[in-house]
Amino acid sequence: MAEDASISSLLDRVARTAPFRRELAKLGTEEQAVFDHTALPGVPFVAALCINSVPETCRTWVVTPHLRAQESVASQLETWGVHNILFVPEKEVALGEEVGDPELTAERLNVLHRIASGQIGRQTVVLTENSLNDEVPSTRGMKNQGMILKAGETRPPDELEKSFTEAGFEGVPQVISRGQWSRRGGILDVFPLQSANPVRLEFFDDEIESIREFDVDTQVSFRKVEHVNLVLQEAASVETLRDWIRPGDLVITTPFCKERGHVCILAAPPEDAEGEEDFSLAIHDNPLGSFDAGDFVMQEMRRELAERQIREWLDRKWNVSMFFPNQAEEERFKDICAGTPALLSITCLRGDLPGGFSIPGAKTAVLSSSELFGRYQSATARRRASREDKARKARAQASLKDINPGDLVVHTSYGIGKFINISTSPDSGDEEMNILYRDNTILHVPLSQAHLVSRYIGLGSRTPELNKLGDSKWQRAKKSAERSVADYAAQLLNVQAERQTGKGYSHPPDSKWMWEFESSFPFRETPDQLRAIAQTKADMESTRPMDRLICGDVGFGKTEVAIRAAFKCVTGGRQAAVLVPTTVLAEQHFRTFKSRMSEYPVRIEMLSRLNSAAEVKSTLEGLKNGSVDIVIGTHRLISEDVSIKNLGLVVIDEEQRFGVKHKEKFKERFKGIDVLTLSATPIPRTLYIALMGARDMSSIDTPPVNRQPVQTSVCPYDERIMKKAMERELERGGQIFLLHNRVKTIELFRDRIQALVPKARIVIGHGQMPKDELEKVMSSFVRGEADILLATTIIESGIDIPNANTIIIDRADRFGLADLYQLRGRVGRSGHRAYAYLMLPRSSSTTEDARKRVSAIKQYTELGSGFKIAMRDLEIRGAGNLLGTQQSGHIAAIGFDLYCQLLQQSISHMQGKHSAPRADAALRADFIVNSETQFAAKSRKEYLGAFIPRDYISDAPLRIAAYKDLAGARTIKETDALLRTWEDRFGPAPETVHHLLAAHKIKILATMANISMVEVSGQRLMLTRNGDFILLSNKFPRLAGITPAEKLQETLEMLKKI
Repeated sequence: MAEDASISSLLDRVARTAPFRRELAKLGTEEQAVFDHTALPGVPFVAALCINSVPETCRTWVVTPHLRAQESVASQLETWGVHNILFVPEKEVALGEEVGDPELTAERLNVLHRIASGQIGRQTVVLTENSLNDEVPSTRGMKNQGMILKAGETRPPDELEKSFTEAGFEGVPQVISRGQWSRRGGILDVFPLQSANPVRLEFFDDEIESIREFDVDTQVSFRKVEHVNLVLQEAASVETLRDWIRPGDLVITTPFCKERGHVCILAAPPEDAEGEEDFSLAIHDNPLGSFDAGDFVMQEMRRELAERQIREWLDRKWNVSMFFPNQAEEERFKDICAGTPALLSITCLRGDLPGGFSIPGAKTAVLSSSELFGRYQSATARRRASREDKARKARAQASLKDINPGDLVVHTSYGIGKFINISTSPDSGDEEMNILYRDNTILHVPLSQAHLVSRYIGLGSRTPELNKLGDSKWQRAKKSAERSVADYAAQLLNVQAERQTGKGYSHPPDSKWMWEFESSFPFRETPDQLRAIAQTKADMESTRPMDRLICGDVGFGKTEVAIRAAFKCVTGGRQAAVLVPTTVLAEQHFRTFKSRMSEYPVRIEMLSRLNSAAEVKSTLEGLKNGSVDIVIGTHRLISEDVSIKNLGLVVIDEEQRFGVKHKEKFKERFKGIDVLTLSATPIPRTLYIALMGARDMSSIDTPPVNRQPVQTSVCPYDERIMKKAMERELERGGQIFLLHNRVKTIELFRDRIQALVPKARIVIGHGQMPKDELEKVMSSFVRGEADILLATTIIESGIDIPNANTIIIDRADRFGLADLYQLRGRVGRSGHRAYAYLMLPRSSSTTEDARKRVSAIKQYTELGSGFKIAMRDLEIRGAGNLLGTQQSGHIAAIGFDLYCQLLQQSISHMQGKHSAPRADAALRADFIVNSETQFAAKSRKEYLGAFIPRDYISDAPLRIAAYKDLAGARTIKETDALLRTWEDRFGPAPETVHHLLAAHKIKILATMANISMVEVSGQRLMLTRNGDFILLSNKFPRLAGITPAEKLQETLEMLKKI
């Protein structure tokens, strides 16, 4: 609250000065208020002054020229204490697509709904000029399209179901996207158009008993709410957003807008101004002068100049305030100024300002710590945060479970077959999976045994032969694979054991500098990122050498983990080396590391072919004598002439881009050294071995708040689409990556592109250019001096240009899936909607594999889908040499999923990990019926049912998944958790499900007690262990219970005692 008071008093002080008081007095009158000579950092400040000067009931519209200005203004208005800011996303649709991105549409609908509802209290709507002309429904139509539901009210589910259907919503077994609903007994799920998450309504008869939001991926509820507003359909557009501006609303237009509002904030004097220029309202930027982020010495010079300027202001009785993003940065400032008492009299405020400004007319200077410390922060896009921790690893493994008719499958006992369908057995009435084997024989697998069946993934396009039922060939193949897997697991663990038992350097715990350095990170870390950082630090502080893989999608914050590890290494007295696959990435990392560490005495150098001979010589000497703290370079770093005096950490970035020989050389050179590996689309070997415990791995699955999925279009090569896509990106002030991966024809291609967009500034970059020329090209594009970078795949690694938000890939069919995914990840880093256009040749020569790869990229537009991409890459290019040449034959013979299971078991066994075994004990009880059809004809007094009834989980694939999940529950605790999940998703479980779970618990307890068979006949309980019955006083244990339910419970209790 004290911070708010200080910011408020700063605004009041400026508002009371004569020039500002004069203009602010015009608000609410017919006269236009004009604030000219306003530098861009001062624009949000002036807007906040105006907003604070109008009544609480007044709605303010802040109009900006483009999205970047919109994001910057919205972010800084919050810093200036403006609340209830409504950010209107621009309406954007990819060419060739009929509708916009659903996430963006939902956010837009949500904001429009809040504006239309006319909530009491001050609202500030921030939008672009283009959005003013967007077609929208009337405010009345927008209000009427919502349906408000409250917990405790009576709303018959049948009526709601009818309303959803009439609104065009689709009835599905499981809700996964907007515009869908699903009914399961007393549970009704719906995904409203405007919501971030779907909603689960639980009924008691016709009363809404509870309303919960749930996660699309896990289908589990995570938040209870009292009411929900369901937007079921978009009302017809009858007016523009401009028509929503009410009489009495305040419209503020910012510099470079063509519009003119009630308040005009201008960068220059008005065009119709007469007489001498009036600078009384002037707001200037760069109050401390303009500096580039540089090394530590430059920062010291900057601070001396800044101190001189601040002292001068204070001597002239100015009010000086400085914004700090966090406590650590403020404390560091106070430490620096400890010997200069005058500087400690400036007002310290908390908040993010990318730059400061001065107002001579009000004797006020507002500074940003980023200017003092040399880090220029970009405004974080105001996007709704994606749901965190989406359990993507589990989904990657689950994708192996998804089985569709026609898929090849593996039954652990019978081998490779083809899944046909699910049908009802004419004999037992049970549902079963039908799998086709050789000679047209069909295996019928009851759904309760679905866990024995998995999808087959083998060697790419080569289709394996179906096994023959009853043939010994499958068992021989499986045994051979088991032996080979055991050998391979031993080999893997030997390598790991060498590191585990090896003596490494134990880095000291975090210092105060480390704490300050981490606090200066200008963005909010995601939970995954924080976990990865903590795990990396723990490894570095242990005595064994670190070998950790950081796996995260493109742009999810892996580099920051590496920067912090390197800083920890250096402050602990050691040197760090960062290995990257390309010179372009080396240059980018070099700049990033220098900028982040600019206020500390850390010497950072680069070693690549971009360096001159003199620079290389100086760096090599510095590494040898220890004066270079961090070196960033390509494989030049592992040359024989590179000697590092006190190496403590090696970071290997984009690991999948290095060849096998380089990787082997790394292992040789860095024995006993801490190694941190970063990989965006891990080659499947790295991914799955990491998942199965053969190496330490941290996974960063959560996208930063301002990242959005890239909207992807796949189309035949069409220069009209290319022209429109490029024109649209250029119109919104963005830049374009254009990929043409053939150096011979790249100049001719440039001429064709120039003809399509004559005004665009096009530069060409490829690996065969002289190093100086390539560096100039890349630098000019990074600085925004070129609009289009026409390049080969050199852009695949490391280029990070937030302003580039359209990528066009020519001949997309010639790229592997991982390559396409990396390329597409170059855009969409600014919070602005990004587009990828994958161009295919018009001829039919494109291979089926290539078309599959391209369609997979379109399918997995969701952020963080690198795991799924790796899974699809497995299918398409095949497992091949996935786990080494020797293993490929076994993968082909038994399928990748079963191979992974065997490998995981071998590794766990060799590591001595005694995880709970699968509940394989058999249960035969004369009172239990596992068939729904058979149970219908039985007496309830004599029998109980133990199955999942169709009216509880009506969708057959969902029932298969439920039975698989039950088979995977290995402990009582896991079984109880599964029941909670089912009841959350499907409603209260019927008795038959409770009996099924109780029977499963009996199997778990029996397996743990090494009992292979549990039989109940009458009152007799027969337990078999190692082929012998377990007897009590030379007799079979007797059950006292009379009813089937009593017998089941008594058997369970007896096994608990055993």
